[in-house]
Amino acid sequence: MKDFFEIIESSSNFELRRLTERLREGLFDPLGVRLLTATESLIGREFDRGVKALAGNSHAHLCICGAYGQGKSHSLTYTRQRALRQGFVTSQINLDPRETPLHLLHEVYRALVNNISFPNNETSLVKQWERYVKQLSDQAKEEGSQALLNLPEEIPHLFKAVLAGFAQNTISLSDREKRLKKHADFRPYEFSHLLSRALLGEALPSHRLRTVFKYRQVSFYKEASLTCRGWEPYLGLIRGLARLFKQMGFKGWVLLFDEGESVAQARINSRSKSYEILHQMIFPELPVPGLYPVFAFTDDFFLQVRQEDYDLVSVRGGIESPYFERDYASAWDGLNVCRLHDLTPMEWKDLSKKLIEIHTRAYGWQPLEPKIRRRMARRLTETRTQEARLKFKALVDQLDLIHQGQVLSLEESIPGS
Repeated sequence: MKDFFEIIESSSNFELRRLTERLREGLFDPLGVRLLTATESLIGREFDRGVKALAGNSHAHLCICGAYGQGKSHSLTYTRQRALRQGFVTSQINLDPRETPLHLLHEVYRALVNNISFPNNETSLVKQWERYVKQLSDQAKEEGSQALLNLPEEIPHLFKAVLAGFAQNTISLSDREKRLKKHADFRPYEFSHLLSRALLGEALPSHRLRTVFKYRQVSFYKEASLTCRGWEPYLGLIRGLARLFKQMGFKGWVLLFDEGESVAQARINSRSKSYEILHQMIFPELPVPGLYPVFAFTDDFFLQVRQEDYDLVSVRGGIESPYFERDYASAWDGLNVCRLHDLTPMEWKDLSKKLIEIHTRAYGWQPLEPKIRRRMARRLTETRTQEARLKFKALVDQLDLIHQGQVLSLEESIPGS
């Protein structure tokens, strides 16, 4: 528990109270994840194995598998914190089929960049990119050279132009030129805002972007289409950004997807597309520098994958076409799966001790030993079939009762109270 006490000693009373209050509500906050993760050695070991694979120019992925309430979301949050400490950019999202289903990869991309975190505590892709291009510009001025953006090939043409637009200055027009009809669209106060919206995945009319690129002096924007159709360009964008983050000095991009089992709950057309996207993320034909996807699944997902009829075809206009690109049950035989287990009584006992330490420090009281441990052990036995977050809630409620009981006893012992 050495790391536990080091972290708790450096935490403020406010942080410990906030942690306890969130546990009382059946939730976790980042500090709670750091202090109350029983499977950290297992998750950490599996994650670090992928980090070594990336460093060796191989691909990496991790699938965290467990039943509902077994701590998958908690494990993802722990992995996110570990990745940030190691220098990775991270994005953690929920594959909610109503909002961000995997087969709509453009929506997934938007969710990823809107939930991004950098090791330097920046949470805006736009601001981080603007900071980077400014550093390049300042370096170029010092060296007497021109700043060059080395954008990865995987990034679609539209997004290359957008990224370059941030690095270019707006063309200067005289007052006379501004009054000319051909410059009626010259509204420089809009340009940064439009570029930001485009980088974050918002669909904008091509003519508005062409205006921005023209006045921002993006020389190559006419060389290809400024539209992205299908999911393939967005997969290229995700891969390209992972490579770009490495160029910017980070270790890469860790993508954390919760509720991965929702992929298998969609209709067959959406399901087949999601399977292929998942396959391309986990088993790319060539290693993708810096990209590290992490998925959380229940066993329901793998059961559905094994039960699929991979010979099934659709018929349109007399032409047969398979629903599935491949037999994913066979193709995924080499998945790196980290399987969570129900915590042992000894592990829960250790977590109970940690929780007592957190609660007493947060509210400034001293437990009466060994009475408190007996009552906590009894509560653990009563809640043995409950999921982890509800069990933590019950333990905090028990500590609240013990604390309140001590306060009442102290008040009754004071004469005249």
